Amino acid sequence: MYLETVSEEEARGDIADVYAAERGDMGAVMNATRSLSARPDLLVPVDRLLNQLRDGFSLGLEAFRMITLVVAKHVPSSYCSHVYFRGLSRFVGREQALAIQRDHHTAGLTDREVAMLDYAQQIAIDASRIAPADIERLRALGFSDLNIADIAYAAAYRCFLSRYFDAVGAEAEPGFLDDDPAVRAQLAVGKS
Repeated sequence: MYLETVSEEEARGDIADVYAAERGDMGAVMNATRSLSARPDLLVPVDRLLNQLRDGFSLGLEAFRMITLVVAKHVPSSYCSHVYFRGLSRFVGREQALAIQRDHHTAGLTDREVAMLDYAQQIAIDASRIAPADIERLRALGFSDLNIADIAYAAAYRCFLSRYFDAVGAEAEPGFLDDDPAVRAQLAVGKS
């Protein structure tokens, strides 16, 4: 980590609460969360936004994790690729998560899932190129405007946080790194 952050021992108040919740959920406080403590007044709102977006995601947690993994590849963010690969693998299995990360067009997904991930990928690459036709494609596949907004929020939020994590030197914890060196290499899309 390039910046000074609040350690678990030093954490007080809201930061201590966020750290304790993460330790309870994940068994440890992630470097990503610690990196947010460099600006203590923003840690809670940023964490709350992630939780609200993820927990209330209109397309479900599996879709949220697929979007995040695809966006992380195109940011590019090795940290978020490793973390969200691990999370998505619990839903769809390791091989399917690898296939989605490699190329969601050839991963055996539905047309609806491919369109969702195409939209998220375009947000990561260059959102200024999104046009009304892209939104109409999603609507034609049954996505509501709420669903489309959720995809955009999830993709844009991941771009924001992934870039922040790289900018302050947060690194993936060893527990998120796959045992297979070839998989680790596939997920190492940005800063290692």
